[in-house]
Amino acid sequence: MLSTIRTATPLLLSTVFLLMGVGLLHTHIALEGRALGFSVAMIGVLTSAYYAGFLLGTYTIPRLTHRIGHIRTFAFCTSLVAVVVLVQALDPVYGVWLVLRVLQGLLLVGLYAIIESWLNAVAEPAHRGSVFAVYMMVNLAASATAQQLLRIPGEGFVLFCVVAILFCAASLPVVLTTQPQPQLRSMPKVQVRRLFRLAPTALVSAFISGLVLGAFWGLLPLYAAARGLGAGDIGTYMSAAIAGGVVLQWPLGRFSDRIDRRLALSLISVVAALAAVVNLLLPAAGGAVAMVVIFVFGGMSFTLYPIAVAHLVDYLHRDELLSASSTVLLVNGVGSAVGPLLAGALMYLLRPELLFVWFAVLDGALAAYALYRFTRRKREVTPDDNFVPLVNTTPTALDPRAP
Repeated sequence: MLSTIRTATPLLLSTVFLLMGVGLLHTHIALEGRALGFSVAMIGVLTSAYYAGFLLGTYTIPRLTHRIGHIRTFAFCTSLVAVVVLVQALDPVYGVWLVLRVLQGLLLVGLYAIIESWLNAVAEPAHRGSVFAVYMMVNLAASATAQQLLRIPGEGFVLFCVVAILFCAASLPVVLTTQPQPQLRSMPKVQVRRLFRLAPTALVSAFISGLVLGAFWGLLPLYAAARGLGAGDIGTYMSAAIAGGVVLQWPLGRFSDRIDRRLALSLISVVAALAAVVNLLLPAAGGAVAMVVIFVFGGMSFTLYPIAVAHLVDYLHRDELLSASSTVLLVNGVGSAVGPLLAGALMYLLRPELLFVWFAVLDGALAAYALYRFTRRKREVTPDDNFVPLVNTTPTALDPRAP
């Protein structure tokens, strides 16, 4: 295990810089867009454009990787995404930003794909779960830490430069590594209809998780700003939510190993819905109670997708995992693209506080559906049903136990 982590250290170090850049970029775009006069609905469209690029990238970047290899593709994508971020800083025109957000999603999903496929290659089968647990912790911890960079003084241009610097720094450990590149795999096929018949709760949960987390990343900073928080406090608020994902994902995942995963999804969704309702009743977004509530909400929300994936894996043969990974990412990505559009319109037409009504309704619907499916068909829980922490980023790592 330790030797595997040492082998993967350059890749994980690149991940730290990359995810810090991504975490800062998401929040900064929302706040800078607000400062430029973009409406909440317009910013929601920007977030949806990012996830539209995300979906495009699942088809285009893997093909580039097949042509020139992991290291060259990684260096190409990090360099180009840094350029895209700087162009966005220089040209604050909404139409330009819309195109650039698509490009950012396309390039970043390619980087995630390279990282996760590489980790799959270097990790021994017996240690893949532990390696990806470390990866998950690095991912969310870097995103949480990045929110504190909002406290850096200066105009919006300064933070765009910081993001670009982080992206450029992310390329260095990978370019300098002496580890061999992994062997390239063929493109998997998407099978939405078949997998929905096999495990409908998994795909519904992945879709609703996308609806929730797409709106979370794109619109929660605007909600916090509307509730009177400054840039630094918004960073802390976002960090608390992401920290919930870091702390609670593993124990909740292990909990899902002990009972039917559909029941686990239902219970976790109920808690998330209750946290959203409690947040609506709070007088302000700041304060200790608000931080605890958003911590719980984030912890529940970030756990839904990996448990849904684990539920799907329970019904699959090992040779189906790559195909299933593309399918579940597609479903989640569609939700992530649609979520900010609908939630942004809700916040714009009515009140920003209604973002948490969106969260509560979705989590309540998922809780009801998962419970309904649990009552329709029972599944025997076996000692082999092991949860593996995942981050919903790419089609290459549905299950770290896969060869």
